[in-house]
Amino acid sequence: MDQSTLTRRGALALALTAISTPVRAQSATAPVRLALIEGLSGAFANAGEAVWRNLLWAVERVNRRDGVALPDGKRRLELLRFDSQGSTEEALSMLRAALDQGVAFVLQGNSSATAAALIGALDMHNARSPERRALFLNYSAVEPALTNERCSPWHFRFDAHADMRLAALTEVMRGDVSLKKLYLIGQDYSFGQHVNRQARAMLAAKRPDIDIVGDELHPLGRIKDFLPYAAKIQASGARAVLTGNWGNDLTLLVKAVREVGAAVKFYTFYGNALGAPAAIGEAGVGAVHAVAEWHPNVGGVASDAFYAAFRQRFPEPRDDYVHVRMQVMVEMLAASIERVGSADATAVARGLPGTAFDASTLGGLHSGVMRAGDHQFQQPLVVSVMDRAGAPGVRHDIEGSGFGFRTVRSFEASEVEMPHNCKMPRID
Repeated sequence: MDQSTLTRRGALALALTAISTPVRAQSATAPVRLALIEGLSGAFANAGEAVWRNLLWAVERVNRRDGVALPDGKRRLELLRFDSQGSTEEALSMLRAALDQGVAFVLQGNSSATAAALIGALDMHNARSPERRALFLNYSAVEPALTNERCSPWHFRFDAHADMRLAALTEVMRGDVSLKKLYLIGQDYSFGQHVNRQARAMLAAKRPDIDIVGDELHPLGRIKDFLPYAAKIQASGARAVLTGNWGNDLTLLVKAVREVGAAVKFYTFYGNALGAPAAIGEAGVGAVHAVAEWHPNVGGVASDAFYAAFRQRFPEPRDDYVHVRMQVMVEMLAASIERVGSADATAVARGLPGTAFDASTLGGLHSGVMRAGDHQFQQPLVVSVMDRAGAPGVRHDIEGSGFGFRTVRSFEASEVEMPHNCKMPRID
């Protein structure tokens, strides 16, 4: 039985079970519950815990304002932890547990395969139990299909999807005249497969002279020794690696490439956090690129204040992982609840599409709009490159590594916006 069959069966079982599941009653003053369903143990626990800190900080900010203002009074936000252990089937079980508690807002992102399963399960649950619907807020699952052919009225994505990120990365690669040979490597699931495939397509259009000398997928979260992969990268003669790897799969990959002494550049989605800078070390200076909606050295009063506040809340170097998009997600949810005057999932699902982010909640930092047609957040992106802390443009290092990132190129939201083929179902 393949993974897709298991996912469909798990989603169906969730929907059928949820029909008869009792809901815990909530009073008018009860907190608005947000359920984080993430791998908080297992191979990607570091990534899950990093997300938890980001979302906790965002919730604490809203609660310092006494929560969300509703017609019957203010209600605080409450962030609940549900450990999926990095398993899609366990994530579906955790979703059922969250719905049992009357949670109306589900948060997940680390794994597009898991996100797809949760979206399918919520679609069925919400159709069968309209009195207890829930929304899915996605901060990192970036497979484009989730806001295209698999779009859902109950799913909102706050991260730039893979094609948007690739559009920015490949624009920078277009200008790298020294790049002649490239190695593609990624995790063997829907997201990793898409990144490799789409990178080929975009580079064929932008830099047809680049020779792709490797195209490899590896098991997700199960490889402990990446030296064999690093040896192949070195033997290929590649001068750069493009990867969508995240979590320990990225950290272990770059460590292995460094150990074999391969002199390559890295073009990454997530090379600026979770141990990667320290793992790469001096070899990454001028070589390791990352793409995101923000990084600590973008500059400006609002950015500096934002980052300083996070480091004050989480001063340990190992906890130095902060992303604007996760803060935006919680702030936009809070604003939507207040705007529609209800913490009901259906009301928020109708009120969130088409809304702009109120940047004043983060001191003027960032901008963006939740596109109504596909529920894909449109926002600026920035490509950065690793450098030594203290170098021009690198005031802050990452995770106490002595290395940080400086901006190579910034992109307005319109420059990385992608068309969609979503036919958004109507909410009854």
